[in-house]
Amino acid sequence: MLKFHYKYMNQKKKRILTGDRPTGPLHLGHFVGTLKNRVALQDEYECFFIMADLHTLTTAMNMEKTATINDRIKGLVLDYLSVGIDPNKCIIYQQSKVPEVTYLSIIFSNLVTVPRALRVPTLKEVMHDLHIEQPSLGLLNYPVLQAADILMVKANLVPVGKDQQSHVEVCREIARDFNKNFLEVFPIPEALIGEVGTLVGTDGQAKMSKSVGNGIYLSDNENTVKEKVMHMYTDPSRIRPTDPGHVEGNPVFIYHDAFNENKREVADLKDRYIKGQVGDVEVKEKLAMAINKFLSPIREKRLIYENKNELIQQIIEEGSKKARIEAQKTLNEVLMAMGI
Repeated sequence: MLKFHYKYMNQKKKRILTGDRPTGPLHLGHFVGTLKNRVALQDEYECFFIMADLHTLTTAMNMEKTATINDRIKGLVLDYLSVGIDPNKCIIYQQSKVPEVTYLSIIFSNLVTVPRALRVPTLKEVMHDLHIEQPSLGLLNYPVLQAADILMVKANLVPVGKDQQSHVEVCREIARDFNKNFLEVFPIPEALIGEVGTLVGTDGQAKMSKSVGNGIYLSDNENTVKEKVMHMYTDPSRIRPTDPGHVEGNPVFIYHDAFNENKREVADLKDRYIKGQVGDVEVKEKLAMAINKFLSPIREKRLIYENKNELIQQIIEEGSKKARIEAQKTLNEVLMAMGI
């Protein structure tokens, strides 16, 4: 049996909680939004990385989707390991294996009004993307359960994509209200937004999304990446390579800025694009090369772990046990503060 030597409960370090719903493989938008920050911060903070399978149920209440959740959780761990998240430095855990979080979310739901929940911007986005006419109670309660995840481990910092910032604000409101109504149990967490924020989709839509299918995945091979890049949305007003083009808001150049390390090449492409001296094909081919170069070390790490199912399951089980210890302590504090 493999052993991990993660030392948690370091009182000198502040805490981080962030994670993902196991709805499918992670993409470049996840990397620039939060994964890059997670890797950088795991040496500085006590990190809890949650695989939020209960959140998945808010938009996946049918057998076809729920039956594959466990496989997708293992896929998430594989993505985490591939980008450099180290289980010896952090806690990776499965949300449903920490049942105390549902208890806490019920308590917190009494601090949030229905109109406040309806004002969360991402609720409308999810409903639009998935063609949902009316939100279920679970979907409406999504930010409250997320607040329970964050506050259960008393996180100080929450690395999120720009589109999730509103959820952290709901969490902050809940923490302040609970501390005011009872005792000061919770820190007030701060959101940490990635450098690029939200990455647009390959189709030019507002963001890269698994549900929409407009993403480049961390697990994509070289040919798949090139194919997706060559079909990317560019400047719709540009008909011929000799037409002056726009680089501002152009998805291809947004990706060049984010993933092409050769900034001189990017500057040259932009200059020639604006002047109508380079075609979309060359710009996209160089982007595909840059993204594949970026993904190369991630693919190498993935090869190391992809057949180690026992190791991946062990990471999940051990991390979940450690997270539950923290959850039980916090819930006891909450109940004592409430006089229950």
